[in-house]
Amino acid sequence: MLTRTLAAAALMLGTSAFAQTKWDLPAAYAASNFHTENLVQFAADVEKLSGGKLKITVHPNASLFKANEIKRAVQAGNAQVGEILLANFANEAPIYALDGLPFLASSYAEARVLYDVQRPVLDKQLAGQGMKLLYAVAWPPQGIYTKKPISSVADMRGIKWRAYSPATAKIAELIGAQPVTIQAAELSQAMATGVIDSYMSSGSTGYDSKTYEHIKNFYDTQAWLPKNAVIMNKKAFDALDKPTQDAVLKAAAEAETRGWKVSQEKDSWYKTALTEKGMTIHKPNPKLKADLQQVGNIMLADWEKTAGAENVAVVAAFKKAAAAGKPATKP
Repeated sequence: MLTRTLAAAALMLGTSAFAQTKWDLPAAYAASNFHTENLVQFAADVEKLSGGKLKITVHPNASLFKANEIKRAVQAGNAQVGEILLANFANEAPIYALDGLPFLASSYAEARVLYDVQRPVLDKQLAGQGMKLLYAVAWPPQGIYTKKPISSVADMRGIKWRAYSPATAKIAELIGAQPVTIQAAELSQAMATGVIDSYMSSGSTGYDSKTYEHIKNFYDTQAWLPKNAVIMNKKAFDALDKPTQDAVLKAAAEAETRGWKVSQEKDSWYKTALTEKGMTIHKPNPKLKADLQQVGNIMLADWEKTAGAENVAVVAAFKKAAAAGKPATKP
């Protein structure tokens, strides 16, 4: 009897020692998108580095939660980790809005400097909501997809414009377009049915959504580089043992480095692919560029009026570092 009891106890201990924690990671973009592919690699790295103790399942294309629901799901613990577009939550906190201000940071180098100065404030903001930032990766620079050729902002008045964030809705207001709220998973259908005939996004979104089947012009304005952030429920992270926490953080650091590199490599690839699919890639003329810069100046000025000293200091630190061409120091 004693032998059987000891054997059963040993079996239970062995099972406990190899118990696997399973997490869900909702994402808003297609499985073929480079952000999603990076998430899948991140999940695989976590499982490997944790010795199989933590398995993360990625749910792409808003299949588990819609894009605007993912942050709340992670905060509430309905998903342990998730990927969000920071600019989507500009109405929650000024630090998120920086990711959607046109022509504040319009190159990969500038976007990285901005992220470096944002990071401490982002960490603080998310921690206050019970979450932890694991990593963030920039999208390729944003341009304008439009059915008709444009040479100035005046040509865009009245067009049906996809608004997927507070920033893109504000742009619509300033240029006199008609904003229509459309998330990434709904974009193809919205174009096919004529709900929208223009939007602002990256070459990546244009390719993934097969925009070239409906819209033939892309103006490479390089207006800004919004970031996707992978966030985690803090209680879920704290519940992990130290080696598994270290595995998550190591995989996240590698995913961040890999993601920025792939994003930059993909930028040119997407534009070439769109051209091959029949889309014309335009360089904006001086008038259009000046008009859009004015839109960016208005949005930044409005943001600074209500952002608060801590957030305004982030922009000041960014501008100083970007002008010097050096890595940013924390504000």
